[in-house]
Amino acid sequence: MSKSKFTTRTLTTLALLTAVEIVLSRFLSISAWNIKIGFSFIPIVVAAILYGPLEAGIVGALADFIGAILFPIGAYFPGFTLTAFLMGMVFGLLLHPKQNLVRNLAAVGINQFILGLFLNTFWISVLYGSPFVPLLATRVIQSAILTVVQVVCIQLIVPVLNRYGKKVSAA
Repeated sequence: MSKSKFTTRTLTTLALLTAVEIVLSRFLSISAWNIKIGFSFIPIVVAAILYGPLEAGIVGALADFIGAILFPIGAYFPGFTLTAFLMGMVFGLLLHPKQNLVRNLAAVGINQFILGLFLNTFWISVLYGSPFVPLLATRVIQSAILTVVQVVCIQLIVPVLNRYGKKVSAA
């Protein structure tokens, strides 16, 4: 974060977004050992649009780490924290400061099919000793469904943030 963006307001907003991500991820999502469906991406997208890639990556990584320590779903594994950071970075790189449908599709596609499907499936395979390819096959449907959900949600969030979010991100 640059000095001009590192304000009390920025820090408070990022902390709030981290807390909301933890609640959405740990309490308001459907989770099994190899599948997770929910709306925990929304605070990360908001951080990405308002502040950029590094801040969104930090929100994703901190939320994953704190959520895993305070409210574990399974064993903590740092690979998932790395993926959460990278997802925030991707959203930030493609959605900050300009958003459109193509950038939205690219951000969601990279996150869902490269990071979510391939990288997280690899982490699950390593963590639980499951064969990668059969596990990958079970997670394709999840990625397809979440791609549509995320694109629609982001398209709905962007006009609201562009109207009201500038007041939040202004120092």
